Formats: sequence, C-alpha cells, structure tokens
Amino acid sequence: MKIYGKNVALEKLKSNNKINKIYISNKFNDEVIISLIKNKNIPTKIVDNRELDKMCKGLHQGIVLEVEDIKTYDLEKTLEQIDKEYPLIVILDHIEDPHNFGAIIRSCEAFGVDAIIIPNDRSVDITSTVVKVSVGTIEKIKIIKVVNLNNTIKKLKEYGYWIVGTDMEGTDYTNIDYKTKIAIVIGNEGKGISRLVSENCDYLAKIPMKGTVNSLNASVACGIFLSEINRSRG
Repeated sequence: MKIYGKNVALEKLKSNNKINKIYISNKFNDEVIISLIKNKNIPTKIVDNRELDKMCKGLHQGIVLEVEDIKTYDLEKTLEQIDKEYPLIVILDHIEDPHNFGAIIRSCEAFGVDAIIIPNDRSVDITSTVVKVSVGTIEKIKIIKVVNLNNTIKKLKEYGYWIVGTDMEGTDYTNIDYKTKIAIVIGNEGKGISRLVSENCDYLAKIPMKGTVNSLNASVACGIFLSEINRSRG
C-alpha cells in the first residue's frame, strides 16, 4: 500500500518495518526525514508534486511511501498478551468513514487502549487515508480483524471483560465503574450500535448533552469515553 504525509513518514522511518520505496517531491526540505531516508538506504525516487498528486487523494506534503500492508493481530493471542490491571479495548461496530477510523486510532493511542477490534465486512478497512489521519499512531496500536462481532464479544466475556456500548438511551457514562477489564463499543456513524451487539453489552452508556444535536461524531464520542475512563481509573 501507499501511505503519505510527513508525520506518517517519520513514524514509519523510526520503526523497523520495511519500506519498499519512497517517492519524494523535488521541493521537499524536511532535513530530519531526508537524513533518516539516507541512513536507511531506502530506494528513493525524486518526482514533482503532480506525480505525487496522482498517487494519493489526500495531502501528501511532498512524500509518499510504498510499504507492506499494516499488520493485523489475532484476538486470543492479543488478549493473552495483555498484562495490566485494567485492560481497555475499543470495538468498532461497522464504522464506515476512514477519517473517523483514523481519528479513533489516534485517540486510542493517546489514551493507552490495548487493541482496536473491527469486523471484516461492511466496515472501513485500513487504507492510506486511515493511516494519514492517524498521524502514524496506527504503528503503535494493535488492530484486530474478526469475522463476527457478537462471537467476539462472547470471547471477551470469557476473558473477564465487561462490554460497554455507546447509546443515547443508556445510563450516564460517568456513572459506570471502569476499574475492571473494559471493552467499549462505538457504533456506526448513521445507525449506531446494531441490535444484536447492543443486546450483548453489559451496559449501555450515553454522553449527556444540552444542545440541539442528539448525537456526536463517532471519533469525538470515542475520545470523550476514553478520557473519562482514564480519569476514573486515576
């Protein structure tokens, strides 16, 4: 896949992951990135911005990297490797917008989430836009792909996790005890959490609002929940 942007490039260059090739603008002048490229001896092609524009739809900032697809992880192996008192996992119930996904990844990394779970079908995949919006933080958090979210929730419960779904009809999100193993479910941008997933949650929680808007953007809601969980855990 092709990924782009200065922050994404910097994170990738700092990692041990393989970079197949780099396309760089003839006007690119970031000395830190240029130095890392030279030190790693990565095949590089200097091109004009018009050629970079054809490679990607977003703001490339003068650099595009050709890399292996982002690695995804196995559910049970990941759960077994988490070694902390209060693990925290985020489940995305068929999020479709790559910008939402990327922003959620960024929030998850910032708040110490152990893994993000996404379904294989009817959901946004890990694209170059997702990587760009995550500002490279996707390299620091485990993404788990699963076939069925409801079976995944049952497996999480076997490992002792309590499942908290985000829903406008739920209880106040600040009234939940988060000092345990927690998995937060963030619903689809338009439909919210699906019926079966909702029925499998231990709690449904809402963010009380006073304005005329009755719901929040998925990535904003996720960030607010994660902030509260961190605050309540001290």
